[in-house]
Parts: sequence; C-alpha cells; structure tokens
Amino acid sequence: MKYLSLLLSVVFMASCAMPSPEPTPTPEVTRMPVKEHVVSSVLWQQHSAEYRALCYQAFNIAALRLQQLEGASEKPLAIITDIDETVLDNSPYSGMQVQEDLEFDKNDWIEWGKQQSAPEVPGAVEFFNFADSLGVEVFYISNRYHVQIDETLANMQALDLPNADTSHVFLKTETSEKQARRDRVLNDYEVVLYLGDNLSDFSSVFDGQGTAARNQSAKDLQASFGDQFIVFPNPMYGDWESKGIYEAGRDWSSSEMDSIRKSKIRSFR
Repeated sequence: MKYLSLLLSVVFMASCAMPSPEPTPTPEVTRMPVKEHVVSSVLWQQHSAEYRALCYQAFNIAALRLQQLEGASEKPLAIITDIDETVLDNSPYSGMQVQEDLEFDKNDWIEWGKQQSAPEVPGAVEFFNFADSLGVEVFYISNRYHVQIDETLANMQALDLPNADTSHVFLKTETSEKQARRDRVLNDYEVVLYLGDNLSDFSSVFDGQGTAARNQSAKDLQASFGDQFIVFPNPMYGDWESKGIYEAGRDWSSSEMDSIRKSKIRSFR
C-alpha cells in the first residue's frame, strides 16, 4: 500500500509538471479578391495589339457597309451605337477596381465619368466622322446614368465625335433595356447599322437571358453580324458574365462567384 501511494504521488506530480496542450488555432478565412479574375482582361484591353486590331476590323467592316448602301430611303439614315467599350474606353475604371479590389459601385463610376478622360475605342473617332461626312446621323444609346449627361457630352466633344449633344445621346433613366430608346430613333430614321459590345445593344431578345438563350439567339441572328450588327470586344464585364455565367442569379458572394466561374470552365480532363 505504501508503494502504491508513492507511485500515485509521483504520477500526479509528473502530470502537474507537464505543459498544457496549446489550443488549436482557428484557420484564417482567406477573402477572395473580387476582381482578380479580370486582371488578364484589363491587361489585354489596355495593352494588346490584338484588341486594337479587332476594333479596327469592326470599324473597317462598318465603314464598308456604309459605302455599300444603295438606293434612296424615305427616311434619313442613322447609326445607333453604344458608348462604353464601343466609343469610349473605360478600362481605367476596371483597372481601379482591380487595384483597389472593388466591385462595381455607382459613386465610383460617376467619379470616373466626371474626369472626362476616357479615350476613344481605337478607330472610333475616325469612323463616326466618316459616317457624318456621308450624312449619316449618329445616335448614342448608353446605360450610363442620366445624371452623367454633362460630363459624357464633354468627354465626347473633347474627342471631336459628331452629334455629341442631347438630341443624339440617350442615357439610362428608369430601365437598362434599350428598345424604347431605339424606337425613338426608328420612328424618324432608317437605322443602317448598330454598334455595341453587348448583344442587348442590338436586340431586346438578349435582354435578361442566360447563357443558353443568348447563344441560341446569337445563332438565330448570325446573318446580321458583320452586316447590320457590328460587335466590339469586351472581356472585362457585360451581360455575358452577369446574366450569362451567373445566370441572372441572386447576389452571389465573391467566393460563390469564383466557384461558379470555375465550375463552368470546360476541360478535356
């Protein structure tokens, strides 16, 4: 009994001398950068010769179509064009989003517009002045906010774009859908060309549609592209992503959007 008591005492003292185990650290939650996925897109638009070549190609086709117009029309001729990424290059705004890791914010967008420093999409000024020289009026239908009208006109006028006035520039008031604004032009003009970087710039059939419906509509209208519809490259943003990749879903978190993007990549493995 004496020896058992002594052994228990030794074990007890040894256990008291042992250090307490360190608590298991809680793993840090890594925040997903919200604009990391567009870094290459912004770099491509700002620096690649291929981007410029595609823009020149689009405007060359548009100019050729104007030169091929035949026959008199009872209405004056017009072009309907988008502004952002079709006439004005807003990649510096997207660059700010990457550097400061920010989602789109209306106030930031308006701040960028007030600088009136967006450069032309390569070839835009030359083309639209060519159209003007042929007597074709240019109407600019954009989803910039209507409160941006003054700085938008000032930016366009500084680049010497034709028809840069309130009679030809229709910004968004209540809805982003453009058909009602296109109809304002179609009532009095024969529209010979539509230019844009988003398929909703051409037809309402693309409005609010997911990827499958957008792709099918593009196939249905394939004869119009390069004829009446002139499309410009924009890998940075657009309905292809917001309505297509995310299928017009709810407000996804940055982590959820990253998972959705990766789940839709096709691989041979």
